[in-house]
Amino acid sequence: MVHTTMEGGLFEPTLYLVKGMCILDNDGNRILAKYYDKDVLPPKEQKAFEKNLFNKTHRANAEIIMLDGLTCVYKSNVDLFFYVMGSSHENELILQSVLNTLYESVSILLRRNVERRVLLDNLDSVMLAFDEICDGGVILDSDPTSIVGRAALRTEDVPLGEQTVVQVLQSAKEQLKWSLLK
Repeated sequence: MVHTTMEGGLFEPTLYLVKGMCILDNDGNRILAKYYDKDVLPPKEQKAFEKNLFNKTHRANAEIIMLDGLTCVYKSNVDLFFYVMGSSHENELILQSVLNTLYESVSILLRRNVERRVLLDNLDSVMLAFDEICDGGVILDSDPTSIVGRAALRTEDVPLGEQTVVQVLQSAKEQLKWSLLK
């Protein structure tokens, strides 16, 4: 894909399409964020950018916004806001596809219960999903099912002696549920 500048010049094609992805709560606080271009969003400016982004989008009906030279696509659900950022000349449909992949992967991981508390309880799996979707700004996968397959932490594969009490109880609860449903 080749982009043109306003003057008609061409941008160099690149695989580094995503500048960042983040999930904020309904107060605009960061739950999880990954930024891939330190030149565009230096670490010291990321929190201020997120606050500004949240303030511009939390009441809006749109799905896309241009902010600080970045194209930002977003989606909200219950008390969470999902964002994917790309450069100002990036194709919005590609960014929207990454956003949909992120949201759908998280939704599957959280068993369709996409809310702050449940996400925080499963933050490790969600972090793995982030890494499976995008690495260094390069989109790796857009199939939520395969992402979840690699990101889901399987407690049944961990020896019983190494599992936490919560994991043992969760595993027992799942086994009981399935035995009752048979």
